[in-house]
Amino acid sequence: MDDLVPVIGIISVFGSIILFVSTLTNYSLKKRLIEKDMVNPETANLFSKQDSKHSALKWGLIVLFGGLGLIIIDAMGLDGDDAMPYGIEAVCIAVGFLIYYAMMKKEMND
Repeated sequence: MDDLVPVIGIISVFGSIILFVSTLTNYSLKKRLIEKDMVNPETANLFSKQDSKHSALKWGLIVLFGGLGLIIIDAMGLDGDDAMPYGIEAVCIAVGFLIYYAMMKKEMND
């Protein structure tokens, strides 16, 4: 297990860098397409609304429920050797996603 820690760390660092660069390049590509009028107005509106309108809410709920899962794990005194902490964390994050989904579905129906 101790041999995997450096490998996981390296993968995490490079994965984060790739994700960051990919996000920046996608944003700049969308921006250039909109500026050069290479997309129709409906698509341009879709780009701008979809990316920024509820992104903060989504990630706020995910982080909130992820933190809640960690608090529950700590309060229960569970070790990292068991599978239970991973299950609790996954369920808490899933609840955050489901709440976000319900909120967006309700907004679409209104």
